[in-house]
Amino acid sequence: MISRKAIREFGKLHADSTPSLSNWLQTTRKSKWQDFAELRASFGSADQAGRRTIFNIGGNKYRLIARMNYQSQRVFILHIMKHAESVKGEWK
Repeated sequence: MISRKAIREFGKLHADSTPSLSNWLQTTRKSKWQDFAELRASFGSADQAGRRTIFNIGGNKYRLIARMNYQSQRVFILHIMKHAESVKGEWK
């Protein structure tokens, strides 16, 4: 279960992110990952930072930060931002 609200709102501000975010959403909704290793098979550039998972979106132009609950199969989008903003670390 993933809320589309954050994706829609970010897409309104950054239209070029919409195809990549839609692809991320479609892949994530179909997946039944049991752990980070399985997730990484789908998204090879994904990284972990504590309990958060960081996805590169749009050729690393954007970042989606989420909390994954593998047991309940839920994904909580915490932030979507430009890559340059994510480097500053304000999302931590």
